[in-house]
Amino acid sequence: MLRSFALLAVALIFGSTLAARADEAAPNGGIISELKIGVLAHDVPDLWSGFQVESPAADLNAEIDFHPLWASEASSVRPAIGGTLNRHGQTSHAYADLRWQINPSPIWYLTFGIGAAYNNGVIYDPTQPDRKWLGSHILFHPSVEFGLNLDPHSSLSVYFEHMSNGNLATYNEGMDDIGVRYGFKF
Repeated sequence: MLRSFALLAVALIFGSTLAARADEAAPNGGIISELKIGVLAHDVPDLWSGFQVESPAADLNAEIDFHPLWASEASSVRPAIGGTLNRHGQTSHAYADLRWQINPSPIWYLTFGIGAAYNNGVIYDPTQPDRKWLGSHILFHPSVEFGLNLDPHSSLSVYFEHMSNGNLATYNEGMDDIGVRYGFKF
């Protein structure tokens, strides 16, 4: 558990570096644009990874979205950092992403993200058949989010995240999480 918190701290430091440029564009002088919290289904089968090995669980997800590096009325690009915590001792991870958000209307949005995640999962261990063999502790972290703006400060979204080494290591079972998140905009 201590290792998971240390990894999240590293992601926060890395994300703060990514967000330094966003600070210049922040309307209120701060670098944080939105905080998101949610519950994600752990290692969901039949998505990108295709199968489930780790036990089903409700993971906790928290994320900080920074002010945009670039923005127009229709879209924006912003850094984000966060983490997904499995409370049952299975794979947890911290991540730093770059997100492209498309705003087709003031009511809903679609976001695509890519970045890196550091996980505390198993790289390869045949004595643990109930754990994913992720091949590396550092993985690619693509994500997709579909959200609704409830009011100027609140949003509700469906969020999907994937972790994989992109077949750069011997083992690459990958992992998918999906769930709902609430966002509070500053």
